[in-house]
This record gives sequence, structure tokens and C-alpha cells, in this order.
Amino acid sequence: MYGKVKLSKKQIKEDKFTTFMLTAKQQFTDAWQYYAIGFVVVILIVSAVVFFQDMQESQAKEAADVYAQGVVEYRQTNYQNALLTLERVINEFGGTEPALMATYMMGKTNLMTRNYPEAQRYFEMYISKKSSDKLRTAASYAGIATGLENQGKYAEAGAQFVAATKVDENGPLVGDYHFSAMRNFLAAADFAAAQIEYDYILENYATTNIETRAKLLFAEKKK
Repeated sequence: MYGKVKLSKKQIKEDKFTTFMLTAKQQFTDAWQYYAIGFVVVILIVSAVVFFQDMQESQAKEAADVYAQGVVEYRQTNYQNALLTLERVINEFGGTEPALMATYMMGKTNLMTRNYPEAQRYFEMYISKKSSDKLRTAASYAGIATGLENQGKYAEAGAQFVAATKVDENGPLVGDYHFSAMRNFLAAADFAAAQIEYDYILENYATTNIETRAKLLFAEKKK
């Protein structure tokens, strides 16, 4: 009988390594489909992200181009075409910056055509979006106020002009909004509210054209 063969430490290590490699190879062979599927999924995800980004950029550019066309039509006083173009931006490119701008411009354009209910609807829609553009937000309140004033709803108009003053107290048109609020409160015979606006103008717009106009109008209405 042959005796047991004693393996050296080196042979034992080599045998363990060989066993490990064979096991690893078998495991990889058994699971290669899963690795392949996982790799393909990653590639598809990356491709989808790139495609979506490209699509967004393409849509944003098209939205900006259509919006620009609507603004040109507005400036040319071609209001009916402007309304159609701007409405297209809102309907086809909702959620984009041009769509938000188009919402504001729809308010302005409807105001110019004296469609006051629609003007108010779009201005309110713009305000509800909580845009960071304080100038246009204030102008939206003023646009609502102008429509109300033109309909003889002076008390409501005054309140909307006051709202416009509160959006940005350092805005370039805030003085005119205070004057317009005063004018409407005087027309509504709400002299207490008109006095508040008048006093504010005297304190903050001394020696300006706004103060001059306010003094003349206030004196005339208070007779």
C-alpha cells in the first residue's frame, strides 16, 4: 500500500487558488446573463437621460422662438395673432420659462383688446406661479387694477394697485402705483384709503412729478 502523500504548504496554497479560480469562473458563467442585463440597463438609463436633456433643450429653444414671435406680433399691435401665438406657447410648452412669460403677455394682450375678464385670468395665473420676477408680478396686479378701473370698479382697482406696491417697495413703478391707488380710492369716495396713499406720496416722493399730480388731484377731488 502506498502511504499518504504529504503536500507542501506551497502546493496547498496553489490548490486553494486553483479551486477559488474554478469556483469564481463557474459563478461568473452562471451569472453572466445578470451582469450583461445590468450593464445594458445602465446604458439604457444613460441614453434616456441624454435623450431627455436634448429633447428639453430642443423644446426650450422652440418655445423661446414661438414666444419671440408672439412678442413681435404684440409690438406690431397685431393682437389677435399674438393671442394665438402666445396661447400656443402655453399649451405646447407648459412648464418652461417662455410659457410663464407667455402667460404674462396673454394678460397684457387681453388688456389691450379690452377683454378684461381674460386679462385678469391670465394675470392671476401668472401671479399664482410665484415668479421671482417682481417687476412683472407687480405689473400683473397693476394690470388687473387697470381692467377693474376701466370697468368702473374703483374700490377693487385701488386695492389691486396697493397690492402692486407691496411686491417690491423699491420697484421703479411703485410711485405710480401709489398714485393710481389714490386716484381710484378718490373715485370710489373712499377718502380714508386715499389719504393713506396721499400721505405716503408726500413723504416719499417730495418734489417729484408724482407729488405734483397727487396734490392737484387730491385738492380737486376733496372740494
